[in-house]
Amino acid sequence: MKVLVIGPGGREHALVRALLADPFVREVHSAPGNAGIAAMVATHDVDVDDPAVVTALAQRLRSDLVVIGPEAPLAAGVADALRDAGIPVFGPSRAAAQLEASKAFAKQIMASAGVPTAMAVVATTTGQAEEALRTFGAPYVVKDDGLAAGKGVVVTGDHAEALAHAEACFAVGGSVVIEEYLDGPEVSLFVLSDGRNVLPLAPAQDFKRIRDDDTGPNTGGMGAYSPLDWAPAGLVDQVIERVAQPVIDEMAHRGTPFTGVLYCGLALTSRGMRVIEFNARFGDPETQAVLARLRTPLGGVLLAAAQGGLDRIEPLTWSRRSAVAVVLASENYPSTPVTGGRIRGLGKAERTEDVQVFHAGTALVDGKVVSSGGRVLAVVGLGEDLGAARGKAYEGMSLIGLNGGQFRTDIALKASRGEIGVAGGPSAPVAASPTSPASRGADA
Repeated sequence: MKVLVIGPGGREHALVRALLADPFVREVHSAPGNAGIAAMVATHDVDVDDPAVVTALAQRLRSDLVVIGPEAPLAAGVADALRDAGIPVFGPSRAAAQLEASKAFAKQIMASAGVPTAMAVVATTTGQAEEALRTFGAPYVVKDDGLAAGKGVVVTGDHAEALAHAEACFAVGGSVVIEEYLDGPEVSLFVLSDGRNVLPLAPAQDFKRIRDDDTGPNTGGMGAYSPLDWAPAGLVDQVIERVAQPVIDEMAHRGTPFTGVLYCGLALTSRGMRVIEFNARFGDPETQAVLARLRTPLGGVLLAAAQGGLDRIEPLTWSRRSAVAVVLASENYPSTPVTGGRIRGLGKAERTEDVQVFHAGTALVDGKVVSSGGRVLAVVGLGEDLGAARGKAYEGMSLIGLNGGQFRTDIALKASRGEIGVAGGPSAPVAASPTSPASRGADA
């Protein structure tokens, strides 16, 4: 089949690589792509947030499947237009994508479905925000209700900083969700859905803060690893039973079936598993680490999800090896990144055994690869265990040069040393309430 992948980032690069490895996929195209994707497949420089433009491209290419990577095209209704044209698409409708586009909406769905999550308050004024902050106390968790490219969450012990973030959202006509902080390690789980059935991928853990030891501001993600040897036995089954399937059922009941991938951002707290948030697409950089371990051909699975046939797909098979993804970011990210710098050493890194390089914010200028965004690329290392995978990831990263570039040095370090544990055990579901009084920001 012929597949069109929508999006410009590292997640899309990973999807393209996985699809090219599928013997049943004969051709892959990407729009708009990036420098790394362009080295592998044909790219098309079009406005991927325009439903009519994307539909016309898919029709011209005679695509058998369109895979939408980022959140913005989903929120713009690109999947709706493709479905209306009779083109199979992996990605939810605009209405279903509200699970990510509105955190308040997601809280309502979780409340109806009885999903365990943080209690929260939706605030639209400074007074409401101040009351919620007093109720929950520090650490304060304040989330922009809408899409914020992974940087709409503030977690801080500083009351003034928390209130300032809320007021910044109000100033542009937005609202915020203020939540109680959730303790415990975080887990990312991608669950594929065809609107009725669900199929989980392997869990991963990502790192949101810009600097080592989880310090500095939140980012779109600075690294990830899979598998999670420390995770409780039966965790994936528990997420399916208590989170993913109830949410998919609730969306179908409301007449807005969810077709695509439901990203479940979870905290394993002392009181049991809790949902931090949902995304309506693959997370970045977890996708790079997770798909590096996938052995089942990806194309047929995504097509089955798009056509309502996930119940015919066997459980996915995975490599026993570990994967660690380390992100290289531009100078001054996550504020205003410095772009246009030449990236050196890519060839050496890509030729290194058990190292994969996934481009994100890159472009080709005068035959040279340069940075074009905040998160520039991710280096994935593969190894027999996390320690070996970490070694390969950082070996690859050491070969790449970008003036002012920054990356964390502690991705998967604690897990490789066996220093992550989960306190407490399973607990009864605690339904969300968007208007009652825990969570840190994931926003993958």
